[in-house]
Amino acid sequence: MEESMKTIEELGEFGLIRHLTGNIRIKNKSTLKGVGDDAAVLDYGEKLVVVTSDMLMEGIHFNLMYTPMKHLGYKAVVANLSDLYAMNAVPKQIIVSIAFSSKLKLIQIENLYKGIELACKNYNVDLAGGDTSTSLTGITISITALGEGEKGSVVYRSGAKKNDLICVTGNLGAAYLGLQLLEREKKLFLENPEVQPALEGYDYLLQRQLKPEPRADITGYFRKHNVSPSSMIDISDGLSSEILHICNESQTGCKLFADRIPIDSETERLAAEFNITPLVAALNGGEDYELLFTLSPGEFVKVKDNRQIKTIGHITAREDGCNLITHDGSFIPLVAQGWDAYGKRGQD
Repeated sequence: MEESMKTIEELGEFGLIRHLTGNIRIKNKSTLKGVGDDAAVLDYGEKLVVVTSDMLMEGIHFNLMYTPMKHLGYKAVVANLSDLYAMNAVPKQIIVSIAFSSKLKLIQIENLYKGIELACKNYNVDLAGGDTSTSLTGITISITALGEGEKGSVVYRSGAKKNDLICVTGNLGAAYLGLQLLEREKKLFLENPEVQPALEGYDYLLQRQLKPEPRADITGYFRKHNVSPSSMIDISDGLSSEILHICNESQTGCKLFADRIPIDSETERLAAEFNITPLVAALNGGEDYELLFTLSPGEFVKVKDNRQIKTIGHITAREDGCNLITHDGSFIPLVAQGWDAYGKRGQD
């Protein structure tokens, strides 16, 4: 079927981006990287300017029944900063635009901005401007983040090479399980408002969903130890989706080993309650805001003692495909089943 005959849902978020922008050509020498990575890269002199933008919409990306406004403001900033760190850049400024309906009170908008300000303080970023508007339905937050990158040090998705090691930071699947917990308690509350939410014992999962942190520590470690990843991306849409982005852009295949993918014990415990396989949450959940990157064997020596970095596989030739190697040695082709803004998951 020709792409022009497909529906938006059939194209999916990234298929739609390719469809709309595939024929656009760069006209300015200062634009080093346009559509197709975590951020755009602009060359205006001694340093590179790295720019990204992200939009959060009520009912699609967040639910105000269980999302405090301060946490929402903080997370909106983090989502953008994470993209800059994924380019090995240092965030410097953000521009915030919001649209909200009359149902919101002033104190709620004030709390939203308190969260934005806290994120700026924690990551040494300036709130440099923006816009506000009214909305007929709910609240929409759009943030543009700008950062600086050293020439020769900005990392793209497209640099992975055969035999590079595939690494991730932290652990995966926690944010997704935190969301499942919040959605369960929301449903119970709607059925019986007298029931108090049962959230005890899962502070870590709730924090990962409501107030995540980007991995500024890891890119700082790269600079300190002169580490040069060959490719990098942040994990916002699920591990399987993100490694496929790297492999597609790099024209490679990959092997991921199921028993090496890091999963927190709290994630495993709640996954058992929901009858969810923890590995599925790690592969497809998203919103972890960890970093996924590749390193040549020579570069890996520089990070092997960092306990926040785990090796989960390696890059292969493109013709070998992208596969998950299970505990018994079976090969399962990786499929992008993470967040899709225009697919069914985007309509939940």
